[in-house]
Amino acid sequence: MNVPTPRRPALVLAVCCVSIVVAVMDISIVTVALPSIRRDLGASVSGLQWTVDAYTLVLAGFLVLAGSTADRFGRKRVFLTGLTVFGLGSLLCSLAPGIGWLIAARAVQAVGGTMLNPVALAIVTTVYPVPAERARAIGVFGSMSGLALALGPILGGALVDAFGWRSVFWVNVPIVAAAIVATALFVPESRAARARRFDPVAQVLVVVVLGGVVEAIIEARRLGWTSPVILGLLVLAGLGVLGLLRHEPRRADPLLELRLFRSVAFGSAILMALFALCAFGVFLFVTTQYLQDTRGMTALSAGLCLLPVGVLVLLLSPRAGRLTGTRGPRVPLVVAGAALALGGAASAWLGPATPLPLVLAVSLLFGVFLGMVNPPITNTAISGMPRSMAGVAGSLASAGRQTGTTLGVALAGTLPGAGTVWWLVAALGVAVLVLALVSTGRRAAETARRAAALFDEVEGVPVSPRPPTG
Repeated sequence: MNVPTPRRPALVLAVCCVSIVVAVMDISIVTVALPSIRRDLGASVSGLQWTVDAYTLVLAGFLVLAGSTADRFGRKRVFLTGLTVFGLGSLLCSLAPGIGWLIAARAVQAVGGTMLNPVALAIVTTVYPVPAERARAIGVFGSMSGLALALGPILGGALVDAFGWRSVFWVNVPIVAAAIVATALFVPESRAARARRFDPVAQVLVVVVLGGVVEAIIEARRLGWTSPVILGLLVLAGLGVLGLLRHEPRRADPLLELRLFRSVAFGSAILMALFALCAFGVFLFVTTQYLQDTRGMTALSAGLCLLPVGVLVLLLSPRAGRLTGTRGPRVPLVVAGAALALGGAASAWLGPATPLPLVLAVSLLFGVFLGMVNPPITNTAISGMPRSMAGVAGSLASAGRQTGTTLGVALAGTLPGAGTVWWLVAALGVAVLVLALVSTGRRAAETARRAAALFDEVEGVPVSPRPPTG
């Protein structure tokens, strides 16, 4: 179907960026509030983990459904619904009387969040039809995700110290209200050329897999990895994976479009998103508690210690987007992987008495990593794919990020010793570096062209050689 071209695409991009900022920032902004939540609500470590993971788990589990639903019913309509539900969930979080209520409200908030990130990416893709302009716009959009993650602790620290932990949630309400008005006025409606059917069986299996793995990791700290409960959860998750592999190829319109993974570039982008955000989830969860609980800082002081990370993301993300648009994703991805590996290895040697300037210097490596990694991952995920698959491809990339963050927080509170956690981060950096080289070669580009041709055949479009866009 034809998409109306907005008179001011930059304004549409701005609205989409605001939505991604509030949705993604709620992953990181709450981390700096966790010590206050623990004291006020009497929460356990697992309760704090679920305060973060209830949000990211729902995001990861339902992002793909949200993307395909938007492709079917209209991206603007689903986007508006997501903003409304997200605002309501934020209000409920601010009123939660106990940790159980807070976790439940975080899940409601996340239901709205699932309709923001992938749908906003699909909207950006449709309003920028020229490949070069689209790559720059995606670079800006991707940088907002990284910026929100990095600046969340700073804003959260200021709000917690000034108004208490509940303020990190109610601050979303006026922002979301303004975004709803702007979306209604300026964002054009768009849909995929061919509506995809719903796949409820796969949706249930995805939730079983993610929920089983995360619950097993979090509860392993208390029950032990050999506990029948933990082993049962892991077996259940494994059966869910087998079910997906058996069920999805039989569907004409699967929830998880496994044919996309025939593109080495796409598959590598999903893995890089998973590894990168797992590492950053560990960084946020461990660092904010290290600064407050181990070094005795206030929430604001801890947030300000992460300011160098936010500044670097602000400076580097646009440059990474432009570099991806002009020279491809290899250089920013290699730099990101190397910085993450060095940051993880250096963090393993930090202790309670480590001079604060050295701690801040190490955090700069994570700023370089986050500033360089998001734009090229987003561009690589949708590069060369038909526009009708923008919602699905974008959803899978976002799901990879959210799954990574969920696993990172779960592992951060479960693995024994800070040193073990940081060496895991270093290993994830090495993995990102290797995948950056694999995903940007000629073979990867050729597999992307072949994968895109599969969807041309399904949609009745004549197949012809085509270079990757962006």
